[in-house]
Amino acid sequence: MASLVFLLSGTAFAAVNINTASQSELESLQGIGPSKAKAIIEYREKNGSFVSVDDLGKVGGIGSGTIKQLRDVVTAEVEKSAEAPVKQE
Repeated sequence: MASLVFLLSGTAFAAVNINTASQSELESLQGIGPSKAKAIIEYREKNGSFVSVDDLGKVGGIGSGTIKQLRDVVTAEVEKSAEAPVKQE
Protein backbone atom coordinates (compact mmCIF):
# COMPACT_ATOMS: atom_id res chain seq x y z
CA MET A 1 0.00 0.00 0.00
CA ALA A 2 2.80 2.44 0.86
CA SER A 3 4.36 1.97 -2.55
CA LEU A 4 1.03 2.72 -4.22
CA VAL A 5 0.72 5.97 -2.26
CA PHE A 6 4.28 6.89 -3.26
CA LEU A 7 3.57 6.21 -6.93
CA LEU A 8 0.35 8.20 -6.89
CA SER A 9 1.92 11.15 -5.08
CA GLY A 10 4.70 11.26 -7.68
CA THR A 11 2.22 11.76 -10.49
CA ALA A 12 0.94 15.01 -8.99
CA PHE A 13 4.41 16.51 -8.61
CA ALA A 14 5.37 19.46 -10.76
CA ALA A 15 8.91 20.79 -10.94
CA VAL A 16 9.49 24.40 -9.96
CA ASN A 17 10.60 26.46 -12.95
CA ILE A 18 13.46 28.66 -11.73
CA ASN A 19 12.77 31.09 -14.60
CA THR A 20 9.23 31.89 -13.50
CA ALA A 21 8.98 30.89 -9.83
CA SER A 22 7.92 33.45 -7.26
CA GLN A 23 9.86 34.14 -4.08
CA SER A 24 7.54 31.85 -2.07
CA GLU A 25 7.77 29.05 -4.65
CA LEU A 26 11.56 29.19 -4.51
CA GLU A 27 11.51 29.27 -0.70
CA SER A 28 9.45 26.07 -0.71
CA LEU A 29 12.50 24.24 -2.08
CA GLN A 30 14.75 22.51 0.43
CA GLY A 31 17.94 24.50 0.90
CA ILE A 32 16.49 27.74 -0.48
CA GLY A 33 15.60 30.37 2.08
CA PRO A 34 14.49 33.96 1.63
CA SER A 35 17.94 35.34 0.78
CA LYS A 36 18.76 32.66 -1.81
CA ALA A 37 15.29 32.96 -3.36
CA LYS A 38 15.77 36.73 -3.63
CA ALA A 39 19.24 36.22 -5.16
CA ILE A 40 17.81 33.84 -7.80
CA ILE A 41 15.12 36.35 -8.76
CA GLU A 42 17.58 39.25 -8.87
CA TYR A 43 20.01 37.23 -10.99
CA ARG A 44 17.38 36.32 -13.60
CA GLU A 45 16.05 39.91 -13.70
CA LYS A 46 19.57 41.21 -14.35
CA ASN A 47 20.89 38.44 -16.62
CA GLY A 48 17.83 36.87 -18.21
CA SER A 49 16.54 33.34 -18.04
CA PHE A 50 18.56 30.43 -16.75
CA VAL A 51 19.48 28.07 -19.59
CA SER A 52 19.93 25.07 -17.31
CA VAL A 53 19.68 24.13 -13.65
CA ASP A 54 23.49 24.26 -13.53
CA ASP A 55 23.28 28.03 -14.12
CA LEU A 56 22.14 28.35 -10.50
CA GLY A 57 25.85 28.08 -9.70
CA LYS A 58 26.20 31.63 -11.06
CA VAL A 59 24.01 32.91 -8.22
CA GLY A 60 25.91 33.98 -5.12
CA GLY A 61 25.45 31.57 -2.21
CA ILE A 62 24.40 28.61 -4.33
CA GLY A 63 26.98 25.90 -4.71
CA SER A 64 27.22 22.48 -6.29
CA GLY A 65 25.70 20.77 -3.25
CA THR A 66 22.54 22.84 -3.46
CA ILE A 67 22.33 22.31 -7.22
CA LYS A 68 22.67 18.55 -6.76
CA GLN A 69 19.91 18.64 -4.14
CA LEU A 70 17.60 20.64 -6.43
CA ARG A 71 18.30 18.93 -9.74
CA ASP A 72 15.30 16.58 -9.58
CA VAL A 73 12.79 19.15 -8.33
CA VAL A 74 13.50 22.21 -10.48
CA THR A 75 13.54 22.97 -14.17
CA ALA A 76 14.88 25.85 -16.25
CA GLU A 77 12.25 26.04 -18.95
CA VAL A 78 12.17 29.24 -20.94
CA GLU A 79 8.69 30.42 -21.80
CA LYS A 80 8.19 31.76 -25.29
CA SER A 81 7.61 35.48 -25.22
CA ALA A 82 4.31 36.86 -26.41
CA GLU A 83 6.33 39.71 -27.87
CA ALA A 84 8.02 37.64 -30.55
CA PRO A 85 8.77 39.55 -33.74
CA VAL A 86 5.98 39.42 -36.27
CA LYS A 87 7.02 38.66 -39.82
CA GLN A 88 5.70 41.33 -42.15
CA GLU A 89 5.09 40.59 -45.79
